[in-house]
Amino acid sequence: MGRILWELGRRLGGPSGRPVIGRGTWLDRVAYRLIERERRLGRSLDLLRVESGIAASGIPHIGNLSDPARAYGVALALRGLGHNSEMILFSDDMDGLRSIPAGLPQTLKDYLLMPVSRIPDPFGCHESYADHMLSKMTDVLDLMGIEYKLYRAREVYGSGLLSDTINEVLRNSQRIGEMIKSMTGQEKFLSELLYYPVCKGCGRIYTARAVAYDEGRRAVRYVCKGIEVKKIMHEGCGYEGWSYVGDGDGKLPWKVEFAARWKLLDIRFEAFGKDLIDSVRVNDWVSRNILGYEPPMHVKYEHFIDVGGKKFSKSAGNVFSPQEWLRYAPPQTLLLLIFKRSVGARVVSPRLIPRLYDELERLEDIYFGRVRIEDERLRAKLRGLYEYIHLLRPPQKPRAHAPFRLLADIVSIAPQDQLREFTIRRLQKYGIAYDEYLLDKAERVRRYLEDFGELSPVAAAVELSEAERQAIEEIVGVAEGARDGEEVQSAIFDAARRRGIDPPELFKKIYLLLLDRPHGPRLGPYLFDIGPQRLREALLRLSSRSHVQN
Repeated sequence: MGRILWELGRRLGGPSGRPVIGRGTWLDRVAYRLIERERRLGRSLDLLRVESGIAASGIPHIGNLSDPARAYGVALALRGLGHNSEMILFSDDMDGLRSIPAGLPQTLKDYLLMPVSRIPDPFGCHESYADHMLSKMTDVLDLMGIEYKLYRAREVYGSGLLSDTINEVLRNSQRIGEMIKSMTGQEKFLSELLYYPVCKGCGRIYTARAVAYDEGRRAVRYVCKGIEVKKIMHEGCGYEGWSYVGDGDGKLPWKVEFAARWKLLDIRFEAFGKDLIDSVRVNDWVSRNILGYEPPMHVKYEHFIDVGGKKFSKSAGNVFSPQEWLRYAPPQTLLLLIFKRSVGARVVSPRLIPRLYDELERLEDIYFGRVRIEDERLRAKLRGLYEYIHLLRPPQKPRAHAPFRLLADIVSIAPQDQLREFTIRRLQKYGIAYDEYLLDKAERVRRYLEDFGELSPVAAAVELSEAERQAIEEIVGVAEGARDGEEVQSAIFDAARRRGIDPPELFKKIYLLLLDRPHGPRLGPYLFDIGPQRLREALLRLSSRSHVQN
C-alpha cells in the first residue's frame, strides 16, 4: 500500500511547501493558472469555456476519450474554485475520410475524401457515417456523466456563423501562408488559399484547390486537381467552380480552424497532443494577429499508446475502445487512468484493468478514512483525485472491497449458472463483507477472464528475512497435505512463533506475495482453496529478483 500511495502522490505532484489549491490535484493547478491568466487579460470571468475537439472519422479509442475527459475535469476544477464553466465538444464532421478504418466495410472506398457528415452510415442506424462515430463517443460521455455542449462542424459552417472569420482568413491568406512557412516549413498555402472547398463535381474535399477569393461575393474559386493522401494519389475530377463561405460547402484547414473556433465560441482553455504542436503555434498566431482574439491557455499531453509503443490508430486497427473497457470495469477506473497525471505517454491495454480497479478501491479507503495518510498534502490530493474520478459526486459511504485477483480465484471455479451464490459463499468463508458493488465486480472479473485469460503473476518486490522465507516454505509444506483451511491457518501462526516472527507481519508478507497488498481474506481457507503452488511460485520469483535479506 505504501509503495502505491507514494507513486500516486509523486504523479500528482508530490508534497511541497505550497498551499493546497482547490482539491490539490493537477486539475486544480491548471484551473488556478487559467483564472489568473484571464484576470491579467482583463476578460470576463462570468463563463469560462473549455473545449475538446473530436474527430468523426473512425471508432473512438481511449486516447480520444481522454481529450473531453481532461477538459471536463478542468471545467469541474474551475467550478470548484468558484467560477461558472462549460465544456464545448466540437465534432469535426466536415473532415474527409482519408482511409478506411480497420474492421469497417471496404464499400467505403467509394466515399474516400468525402466529408464524413455526407457519407451514409455503413451500419444503417444513423443519418451519416459521422453521426455513427460521434454517437460512440457521446454515448460513453453520457454514460460516464460528463456534461458538454455539442457543436457539429457541418452545422457551424452551414449556418454561416464563421463567415466573417473565414473572410478575415481569406483576406489575409498570403500573410498567413508566409507565417506557416516560417513556423513549420510548409509551403502549401503560398500557392493556394486557406480554404478547402467541397467539390460540386465529385463531392470530395481536399482534392479541390482554392485559387482565388472574391471578397464582395464571399466566394472561393477552385479547381479539382487531386491530392496525395497517405501515399495514395486521388485524382481530381477537373471540375472548376465557386464555393460560398456561408453555405457550408467548405471548411478551414486545421492550421487556422482552431483559431476560428476559439473566437466564435470564446474558448479559454484547450489542451492538445504533441502531434498538433505546429498547428497550435500557427493558430495562436492567427488568433492574436489576424482575428484579434487572445488564444486559450493550453496544456500539452502525450498520447496513449499500445503495448507495442505505437500511437492508437483507427486505420491500423489497434484501437481499444471505451465501450470495451467498460465491459470489465466501472467508469471511474477509466477516469482514474486519465486523471492520475497530465504528462507522459501511457501504455494502455486490458492488462491495466485489474490494477486500476483495485487502485480505485484503495482511493476509496483513503477518502473514507479506512486508510490513514499522515501527509496532509498527499491526503488532500488523493481525496481530490477520488472526487474527480466521481465527477465531484462521490458515494456517500464506502463499499465492500475485495482484490481483483481474489475474485478471479473465486469466479474461475464458480459454476457458470451460480456465480452470485458461489461468490457469496466464498466471501463469507474468507471473512469478507459483500454488497451489490462487489458482486457486480465479480461479474466483471468473470467477463475479463473469459476474454483475456489468467492474470499475470504478482510482481510485488517483497523483502523477506531468512526466517520469514523458512516459515513460508514450512506453510507451503503443511498446505500440501492439509485437510482444511483451519489447519493451514494454524500452521501460519505456528511457523511464525517458532521463528520469533510477529504473526501479523508474516501474514502481511504472504498477502503481498499473493495479492500485492498487505491485507486480504482469511488466509488459511484462501490458501487451502487456491493450493500452495502459487505461494511456492511467488517465492521462486522473489529469489530470481534477489530480494531475500540474509
